[in-house]
Amino acid sequence: MKITIVAGARPNFMKIAPITHAIDNAREQGKEISYRLIYTGESNDSSLEPSLFVDLDIKKPVAYLGVGFEDLTQRAGGIMIAFEKELKENPTNVVLVVDDLTSTMACAIVAKKQNIKVAHLVAGTRSFDMSMPKEVNRMITDGLSDFLFTAGMGANRNLNQTGTGNEQVFFVGNILMDSLRYNRNRFIKPITFDILGLKEKAYILLTINRHALLENKENFKLLIESLIAESKGTPIVAPLHNYVRDVINELNIKAPNLHVLPSQSYLSFGYLTSKAKAIITDSGNIAEEATFLGIPCVTLNSYVEHPETCSIGTNELVGEDAEQLGNAMAKILRGEWKQGGLPERWDGRTADRIVQTLLQQV
Repeated sequence: MKITIVAGARPNFMKIAPITHAIDNAREQGKEISYRLIYTGESNDSSLEPSLFVDLDIKKPVAYLGVGFEDLTQRAGGIMIAFEKELKENPTNVVLVVDDLTSTMACAIVAKKQNIKVAHLVAGTRSFDMSMPKEVNRMITDGLSDFLFTAGMGANRNLNQTGTGNEQVFFVGNILMDSLRYNRNRFIKPITFDILGLKEKAYILLTINRHALLENKENFKLLIESLIAESKGTPIVAPLHNYVRDVINELNIKAPNLHVLPSQSYLSFGYLTSKAKAIITDSGNIAEEATFLGIPCVTLNSYVEHPETCSIGTNELVGEDAEQLGNAMAKILRGEWKQGGLPERWDGRTADRIVQTLLQQV
């Protein structure tokens, strides 16, 4: 069986890496299975730092479609044209797409038009907000997929409500936990950790990625100032992309305990995540990792892709409300945060379940 795996952005590789490891293991056991890893962007994409593939212990993509339009419609069209050529030149049995990007939807459409089976990894997630492009991508991709791999029973229910057949849905768990389990002993302490005099479980990790959060600069400033005020001097470590650092500099946000760092490699960022006292983030992926690691987490959003992080895990939503963020910080520092647990099948063995399913079904 031949599988074409599609990545459309850097975060996809954290979910793809365990799949490639599981395929390699299955092949070593004599199974007839192989994969071809494709990246829809350009080979010189600045978001793919040279260390990424070494950190994840995977091979680089064998092909780059080279599509990088800012406009989502142009991007979808460019990817569809390039991916159609890729599939004609390199026939496959299954196209595996990840998450909810424009590339996810575009490649799923092309595969189905060529009568190729589609597997959707992290299927069934919903915001129920059709004004979000990602929600449209999710709906279309799920509707086209032959294999829908879900991380939780909430996602199963979402699919069931849209009429998806139960025989197409496979509750396999959260693939991000596979990457954490595989790499936890490989994490690398950043040089700045000792330079700043940081201590394990004695600092707050802050991550910001959503452009929408930065658009209201006045409110963003209130959020960061609330975090600083309620931290009571606890170091705040913030590895941020350039566009976020620019906003912080523009707003002249400064504090002795706020340490703004450049973006970190996967293994260095993993170390900072795993050793933090608490995490403040706008990323659903990081909230999921915090749940696996048992670390208190506050998410600056009004919804989360995997509600299990809140209902079972260590995560709580505060929207974009500075007062709620301050209250959450105070609760963390008082040691009153909920203990949390591990959702079902978030055990680091999701990739094995996926590969086994494909071997049985295709």
